[in-house]
Amino acid sequence: MQSFTEENYLKTIYYLATRQEGEVSTNALAEMTATKAASVTDMLRKLADKQLIHYKKYQGVRLTDEGERLALQIIRRHRLWEVFLVEKLGFGWDKVHEIAEELEHIRSDELVSRLDTYLGCPQFDPHGDPIPTPAGQMPQTGYRKLSDVLTGQDVRLMAVLEHSTEFLQHLDHSQLTLGCTVTVTEINSFDKSILLQIASGKILFVSHEVAKNLLVS
Repeated sequence: MQSFTEENYLKTIYYLATRQEGEVSTNALAEMTATKAASVTDMLRKLADKQLIHYKKYQGVRLTDEGERLALQIIRRHRLWEVFLVEKLGFGWDKVHEIAEELEHIRSDELVSRLDTYLGCPQFDPHGDPIPTPAGQMPQTGYRKLSDVLTGQDVRLMAVLEHSTEFLQHLDHSQLTLGCTVTVTEINSFDKSILLQIASGKILFVSHEVAKNLLVS
């Protein structure tokens, strides 16, 4: 059985691996976990001893098949709990990430199965992230970043890459909610900021930093 810290590392390695090509570096893990590189190295050795990762010093890390299976289980629990917290307990989408970080470590398969059934077997969490299937498969969405959309295109906001409270509250204040349709009316050639028109008629500027954290279809 893995410790909470080991589970968090497996999940973090999976996240980083999906956002880049090749193996995950120790420095990237240290930055993501706000941990010293030496401590990261010690944890990677433990995970390698348990055959949950492939790791060679100075060459990065990747999950084994078993490590990926466990990571997807953790992510599935996390995202189901987020759905529960928003839909059944009335939490805002900006409040649930840290709570779900604690609940994801409850390992009862029966509890997760009943939770899934109770929620109607949701496919996406409140942030638009796909929920891994019970068989451990991560659904593919085919979304693209708003920062890659061309002028004149209409797109629908489907998910967010950044889950911080500050970012989500910024979206709420800007009336950028999941499912809303927006039109890219102008892209600033200097800083790549975007002028958007929301279906409601509201016009707003979105910085490049915000746009690259919004996924659209």
